[in-house]
Amino acid sequence: MRGGHVTSSKRRRELARAKAERQASRRQESSQRRRRRNQITAVLAVLVVVGGGIAWYVASRPAEAPIDAAVPTESPAPTDAPAPTDSPAPSDSAAPTDAPSPTDSTGPQPDSVCQEAPPARPDNMSWDAAPAEALEPGKDYTLTLATNCGDIVIATEPQTAPITVNSMVFLANQGYFNLTACHRLTTEGIFVLQCGDPAGNGTGGPGYSIPDENLPPEGTANYPAGTVAMANAGPGTGGSQFFIVYEDTTLPSGYTIWGRVAEGLDVVRGIAAAGVEGGGSDGAPAQKVTIITAEVTPA
Repeated sequence: MRGGHVTSSKRRRELARAKAERQASRRQESSQRRRRRNQITAVLAVLVVVGGGIAWYVASRPAEAPIDAAVPTESPAPTDAPAPTDSPAPSDSAAPTDAPSPTDSTGPQPDSVCQEAPPARPDNMSWDAAPAEALEPGKDYTLTLATNCGDIVIATEPQTAPITVNSMVFLANQGYFNLTACHRLTTEGIFVLQCGDPAGNGTGGPGYSIPDENLPPEGTANYPAGTVAMANAGPGTGGSQFFIVYEDTTLPSGYTIWGRVAEGLDVVRGIAAAGVEGGGSDGAPAQKVTIITAEVTPA
């Protein structure tokens, strides 16, 4: 009996040891599983943080500022251009009383009479400062733009926009506008053909800037059909670019009015009727139009 008891006790010890070893093995496996889970969780947490950071950056970074397609613009003026100090307030601008009304002939539209546009000249003319006063007091000046689609005759307004008219007459007499393209047409919201940029892309200018003058009051159709006004990149940044309004248009009161179309508004309307290159409502005109010569005639 004693030998059997020893054998039974030994067997129980072996079973207990085996059980303890199994429990230890299970605890070790459980600990390893926990470590793997913790590692995976940590990796996922890092990925979530990184992914969230990327998503926040993409969502919150500033977008490129859009160009306001509803406003005629010109490239910023040179930094050394003098700031305007003598521009009259819009309410001080005298309304012209004798400017000719825009005419609209019933002849053929430019899409049937336009000639091929000649190549544009190089953008290689600039000046360090605005020209000295050269207009004769009491005289009116007419600017005739001979384009490949027909003549556009502008009656200038030196009484209400003397600085601007003086500059435009100077540039025309220097041949600045010759062989330059009208680079922009808008056909929705506002209705303008923009010209006067030798660069042909909205960035060109004469190297100097002029102050604003003869600004109309705010209101509906404050730039009526036939108006000729300066494009700009902000107050006091007028250069050489100008726009011709071919249908009544409402704009912020920030664009100097310096003339009216006396003849040839039908030419501009015909160019507009051909639309914008590639579709849309703002861009290069589908019918290419180039100012071949710009001739000044004192009245």
